[in-house]
Amino acid sequence: MHPFRKAVESGDMDAVAALLADDVVFTSPVAFKPYPGKAITAAILRAVSRVFEDFTYVREIANPDGRDHALVFTATVAGRTLQGCDFLHFDENGRIDEFTVMVRPLSAALALAEAMGAQFDRIAREAAGQ
Repeated sequence: MHPFRKAVESGDMDAVAALLADDVVFTSPVAFKPYPGKAITAAILRAVSRVFEDFTYVREIANPDGRDHALVFTATVAGRTLQGCDFLHFDENGRIDEFTVMVRPLSAALALAEAMGAQFDRIAREAAGQ
């Protein structure tokens, strides 16, 4: 099991943040522009951990060189069941430098967008260190 998966499944968001490169770029399934930087990415991932219920990784797919991982998951948000995938790329130091999330179906993606929108002020404060 990959250390990122282990950290997420144990709810250790400090360990998750420690695996992020300073220059990580997070691409959200519900936002047009990517979010660059460790602080905002860590804050977004903490918010996701608050809005997802019954989060479970169901499959882990890795490139033989270990630099690319796909982690397939299921979760519930606002009563909608969703399926998604975290696509992770690791830099030469073993830190995540690209983090892309995709989810389906559309109804669940819309519920996720609404739930995350409600978290955005808190995300911004956490990213700013407040």
